[in-house]
Amino acid sequence: MAEVVEVLSRRQGSATFAELRTVVSGRAIRNALLAGQVRRTAKGVYALPKAPTAMAAARSHGGVVSYQSAAQHWGMKLITEPLIPHVTLPPTKAKRRASQERCVLHWADAPALDDVTTPIRTVLDCIRALPLSEALAIADSALHQEIVDADDLQTAAARLRGPHRRRIQRVVALADGRSESVLESALRAILIEAGIDGFEPQVAVRDRAFSARLDLGHRAAMIGLEADGFEHHSSRRQLIKDCRRGVNLTLRGWRVLRFSWEDVIYDASWVAASVAELTGAPPLTNSLLRAA
Repeated sequence: MAEVVEVLSRRQGSATFAELRTVVSGRAIRNALLAGQVRRTAKGVYALPKAPTAMAAARSHGGVVSYQSAAQHWGMKLITEPLIPHVTLPPTKAKRRASQERCVLHWADAPALDDVTTPIRTVLDCIRALPLSEALAIADSALHQEIVDADDLQTAAARLRGPHRRRIQRVVALADGRSESVLESALRAILIEAGIDGFEPQVAVRDRAFSARLDLGHRAAMIGLEADGFEHHSSRRQLIKDCRRGVNLTLRGWRVLRFSWEDVIYDASWVAASVAELTGAPPLTNSLLRAA
C-alpha cells in the first residue's frame, strides 16, 4: 500500500489505474483503496485523500488544469482564487458524468505540461475570461516572476485567431513586469479603463538625501499613487517610516494618493474619479478592455 501512496505522491496526488499498474500490483491498489489511503475520483482514476483538487479534477475528467487553477499551479498571483478548479478538455471529449470532482469545464486544444496548460497559454486564457484588473494582475505577476517571457507572450498573442483576439493582444501589450503586487496591477487597470494616461509602475524618486519608489507615478505631473494592502503599517516602526516617507515626498513636490484594498477592489469608480480630479483628466470608459 505504501508503494501506491508513493507513486501517487510523485504524480502530484493522482493517476489512472493503467499508470499505477505499470509500477504496482492491482491487489496493492485495491488494498490501498479499502484502507482509505487512496480514493477513486472517477472510473479508473485514483487520488490521495488530500491530493491537489485541481489536478485530481483534471485527471478525473481526462483533461488538464487550466485558467486560474493553472495560474495558481505555476505560482502566478491572483486577486481572487477560484472557488472550484478549472479544467480544459479536448474539443471532442465528452464530460465524464461519473467523476466525483466538481470543476468548471472548458473545451479547447490547449498545450500543456504535466497535465497543466503551459504558462503562456494560462496567461492568455485568463486574459480571455477575466475582467481587466484580474487579467492584468496575472499577466503582470507572470512577467515579474519571470514565469513567462514578454517577447514569447506577445508572439503567442499575435498568433491568436478567433473571438477576443484583439482584446487579448491589447491586454498583453499593457502587461508590465515592473508591477510588484496584484493590488498595484488592479490600480493600474482602473486608470487604463478610465482613460487616465501618464502613470507607470515603480517610479523612483531619488536625490542625495532621499530615495523612494512609488507604486505608480506620473513623472510630469509629479503625482504618485500607492496601493496599500493588508500588511501595510504592520508595525509601529513601519508606520513611522511611512509617515517620514510621505513628508519627504511632499517636500519634493510630489502629491501622493493612497488607496486601500477595499478602495481598489470594491470602489473603482471613486478611485478613478479621485485620480482624474487631481490630474485634471476626465475619466472615460475603455470598453475594448472589458471582459466579453
